[in-house]
Amino acid sequence: MKAPRGAPRLYLISDRRATNGRPLPDVIAAALDGAGAHAPSVAVQLREKDLEARPLLELARALRDCTAARGARLFVNDRVDVALAAGADGVHLGGGALAAADVRAVAPALEVAASTHAVADVLQRRDAGGLSFVVFGPVFETPSKRPYGPPLGLAALGEACGLGIPVLAIGGVDAARTPACRSAGAAGVAVIRAVLAADDPGRAMARFFGAIEST
Repeated sequence: MKAPRGAPRLYLISDRRATNGRPLPDVIAAALDGAGAHAPSVAVQLREKDLEARPLLELARALRDCTAARGARLFVNDRVDVALAAGADGVHLGGGALAAADVRAVAPALEVAASTHAVADVLQRRDAGGLSFVVFGPVFETPSKRPYGPPLGLAALGEACGLGIPVLAIGGVDAARTPACRSAGAAGVAVIRAVLAADDPGRAMARFFGAIEST
C-alpha cells in the first residue's frame, strides 16, 4: 500500500467543457507549469461523468502523463477500474459511490478522497475511515453547486476542519477568497473554472499559490 501524501493544497477538478475549446490535457499542463515548484502539492481530479469507459481511460492516461511529468497527483472520479488502468494515484468518491473501505479492499494502492456537503457528512466519512481528505462545500455561492443547496459559509467550513480529517474548500473559491478558507482551517482549496476557463491557466494557478502562501 502506498503511504498517503496528505491533502493537496490545490485540487484541480476537470471539466472539459470549461476550457473555452482548448484540449483539457493542454490546459491542465499549462496550469501545472504555472504552479512551478508547487506542482507536487497539486492533485488533479478527472471528473467527466458522461464519458464511457474507453474515452475516459484515454483521457485519464493523457492526464496521467502530464501530471506525472510535473510531480502532481491524479485522482479519478468514482471509477476505480479506470484509476487502476491509468496508473492514477487515487479515486474520488462522490455521493452514492463505493465506501472507502470497499475501494481499499480491491485497490489498496489507491488513495481515496470524497465529496461532502454538510458537517455531518464529514463526520460520517471520518468515522468510516480510509480517506486521505474530503472536499467540503459549497462554501460560497456558485452556479455549479446550486443543486447541493445554499452556500455553507466559512463558519461551517471551520467546524468541518476541526473534525480531524483534512478538508478542502470548494464552491465559489477564487484566489481572493482562498486566505479566508485557509484561515478557517482548510488544508487547501478545490477549483474548476477559476483555472480551466482562465485565459492564462498558468497565471491563474500562480495567483492561487500566491494566496495560499500568504496564509
